[in-house]
Amino acid sequence: MFIHHDCFRKELAQTLSTAIEKSFGFPLVWEKIYAQFGATPSKEAGDLAFPLFTIAKEAKSNPAMTAKTLEAALTELPEFVTKTQAQGPYLNFFFDFNAVANKLIPNIISGEMFSQKLTENAPRTMIEYSQPNTHKELHVGHMRNLCLGDALIRLHRYTGFDIVASTFPGDVGTHVAKCLWYLKFHFQGEIPKEKKGAWLGGMYSSAHNKLEEERGTEKEEKNREQLTMILKELEQKSGEYYDLWKETREWSIELMNEIYNWAQVKFDVWYWESEVDSSSVKLAREYHKKGLFIEDKGCIGVDLTPWKLGFCMLLKTDGNGLYATKDIELARRKFQDYKIEKNVYVVDKRQEHHFKQVFKVLELMGFEQADKCYHLQYDFVELPDGAMSSRKGNIVPLQSLIENMVQMIKEQYLSRYKDEWDEKQIESTAQIVARGAIKYGMTRIDPAKKIVFDMKEWLKLDGESGPYIQYAYARINSMLMKLGEAKTSELKIEASQEADLTALLMNFNHVVQQATQQYKPSVLTSYLYDLARAYNSFYAECPVGPAAEPTRSSRLHLSRATADTLKKGLSLLGIEAPEKM
Repeated sequence: MFIHHDCFRKELAQTLSTAIEKSFGFPLVWEKIYAQFGATPSKEAGDLAFPLFTIAKEAKSNPAMTAKTLEAALTELPEFVTKTQAQGPYLNFFFDFNAVANKLIPNIISGEMFSQKLTENAPRTMIEYSQPNTHKELHVGHMRNLCLGDALIRLHRYTGFDIVASTFPGDVGTHVAKCLWYLKFHFQGEIPKEKKGAWLGGMYSSAHNKLEEERGTEKEEKNREQLTMILKELEQKSGEYYDLWKETREWSIELMNEIYNWAQVKFDVWYWESEVDSSSVKLAREYHKKGLFIEDKGCIGVDLTPWKLGFCMLLKTDGNGLYATKDIELARRKFQDYKIEKNVYVVDKRQEHHFKQVFKVLELMGFEQADKCYHLQYDFVELPDGAMSSRKGNIVPLQSLIENMVQMIKEQYLSRYKDEWDEKQIESTAQIVARGAIKYGMTRIDPAKKIVFDMKEWLKLDGESGPYIQYAYARINSMLMKLGEAKTSELKIEASQEADLTALLMNFNHVVQQATQQYKPSVLTSYLYDLARAYNSFYAECPVGPAAEPTRSSRLHLSRATADTLKKGLSLLGIEAPEKM
């Protein structure tokens, strides 16, 4: 599926393929060699390593001896390889980065490197992410799912996948009934004219706390009756509470759209929980009649104990469906409606058991694409003092966070431009930096690890942050505008810092492929941080403007290629690169 696109690795792999057959008497196609290349433990050990374990096993030889034999057989090397060195079971290669740069840098500057074909026969894939609930306030924790999903969409599209981006908000259920219950029976103030969606989230929190206070009292039974009445009206799609649901649902949708527009996220399709509610119940009843789903204590579901997954309940005693019921129906719709070949769910790790059950039920139903459904788990976002909860109200509301971040950026970073820029430019740049801080912070951690949100840390210009990389780009861009065009096209790589920078630039598409294949944008964020740091080291040790020709032009080209790569890499995370900062 992923194409071996790196011309340097490809040429070296083809050279090795010929030498292996000549030395050991059996063929090894270059594609397999290409896939085995890896990093060396240090720059002193070389620039690329090839392991000899597999070949040694086939040749019935010692891996270290095999490495030496292969090294001796390499009488002709690609022009960009200066020498080889057998080190234990590895054969390491040292590059001439002058040769690399003169082929690589023009391709970056022309944009050719960023338009290469990186996949073939990639499956049409739907990535479902951002499943917020209506009637709750969006908080900083929701941004992990949103930023992770959006980055994966961008990475997959860059590498050549046909992607359908979808979202599945929860607009029905007990949380909605609680919110409407509080509005009807306990709220006595005035509904605000603005930011109704965020305000509605506060009503939900108040409803939860009120119900908890009255649990175990004489009011509990009445509260339960009122909630049941509300849920019944919502199910029947008629009545006072249904009308209130429609009105308040729009407030939440407005809030979602405000956040999505700010985050510059777009979905190809919106699925709603309410839209699959009745059809999912109907599907469950059909399979109950077929005998696949069984009845147990008044509930209908599937016994998954042979697979150590327990009982998957699909219809409760009152006949209503559950999340699993809806996800089963939704999976059917996705593959049918959009002719997809793979379905990725970006949902937190708490739902691991849920999706194992859903995928197994789909398999037992004879759903051909059951094995094409994949749950991409991620861990939670916490505050420095612990976990967040919408029910308890201890959250960082997203709109408030953005406002605070923008204000801090204006005061700390952009105040020096108040006499040069107009208010519109300051506001626009502050929004760009705030987006960069949040999106980078949410994607720089491996999805399997927890994130601790700290606004001050995420806004630092001297640490691993979005603003640090944005600032690196802005500095290079300002320098290039000041120094003008290069006078010669030839590149002359002399200093070690120039070679280090070239080595990183060479790996861009390789890193993007890894990030896509592993569903880990964090692979790309680490690369961008390393690239920005490498450029800062280069800039400190290798003067650009004062340098004599052709060195000056060579360093201008290297700077332009770095800026273009930083900008492209940031864009794959959904982050803009400000021209000034």
